[in-house]
Amino acid sequence: MAKLYFYYSAMNAGKSTTLLQSAHNYHERGMRTLVLTPRLDHRAGVGVVRSRIGLEASATAFDRDEDLHRLVAADLARHGPLHCVLVDEAQFLSRAQVWQLTDVVDEIGIPVLCYGLRTDFRGELFEGSQHLLAWADELSEIKTICHTGRKATMVVRVDDAGRAVTEGPQIEIGGNERYVSVSRAEYKRITRGEGRIEPAQAPLPLGPLAD
Repeated sequence: MAKLYFYYSAMNAGKSTTLLQSAHNYHERGMRTLVLTPRLDHRAGVGVVRSRIGLEASATAFDRDEDLHRLVAADLARHGPLHCVLVDEAQFLSRAQVWQLTDVVDEIGIPVLCYGLRTDFRGELFEGSQHLLAWADELSEIKTICHTGRKATMVVRVDDAGRAVTEGPQIEIGGNERYVSVSRAEYKRITRGEGRIEPAQAPLPLGPLAD
């Protein structure tokens, strides 16, 4: 039976990597997938899902006012059987779009896997995440670690000096280095102005190790 899944986490927990691995698993078994990504998230280019470790795949970009049930139905009519829909950056979905994805599951019978952040830099739910938490059949947390060693559950936005930014628009595309995943205790400390976030560790180098 098809279900709506929501895989949520703080930033930099590997959501896009997990999405791409799931799509790959379907393709290995001869099954077709449809990967969706919000048009407003153009960091890797419009219609591209890219992970921090360098994996990427083409995707169908959608606008905030687009009917996703209709989009999936049109894809079915054009390309034939579809076995899974995967949605990147699902926190940017509107309430209506989350409901439309439930229709994809309930009326068309296709499983939908959504990957996104739970909360923003203010500790508040994104619209898409709020309704996925309410309506998804299955919820799963993708875990990551705070620099303190605790589990990271929140995201802090920082300025160039590493100090917490507590005001501003909820959605700010780009500048990933300005967002740091932290534990709730660390979030409280940093947003009270007690300290700063040190620069992130350099990315893990890819490729063969040197002798």
